[in-house]
Amino acid sequence: MESKNKKAPAKLHIRTGDTVKVISGNAKGETGVVKKVLIDKSRATVEGVNMITKHVKPNAQNPQGSIEKMEGTIHISNLKVVDPKTGEATRIGRKANDKGKLQRFAKKSGNFI
Repeated sequence: MESKNKKAPAKLHIRTGDTVKVISGNAKGETGVVKKVLIDKSRATVEGVNMITKHVKPNAQNPQGSIEKMEGTIHISNLKVVDPKTGEATRIGRKANDKGKLQRFAKKSGNFI
């Protein structure tokens, strides 16, 4: 009998609702808000970034079928969180706030996010 060792998903530096900047790839330099994070695949969907074309088959509600533009996913390593104070892309760290709870902070400005 084989036992599969499943690792717990890693903590990511990006969460849903964060404003991020794309640092590499076709969408380099674009910014947007994270709509969805796929933790197991280490990918995120960013609003208005990495647009792809999807062909939809005809069905009862849409007998004609269609071609839709939608956001594709981007690997987490290609995204940086935008510092709310300076508006620049920054790395993220974790440190305890005044209540002793770990909270994310921007490494450029030192402010909590």
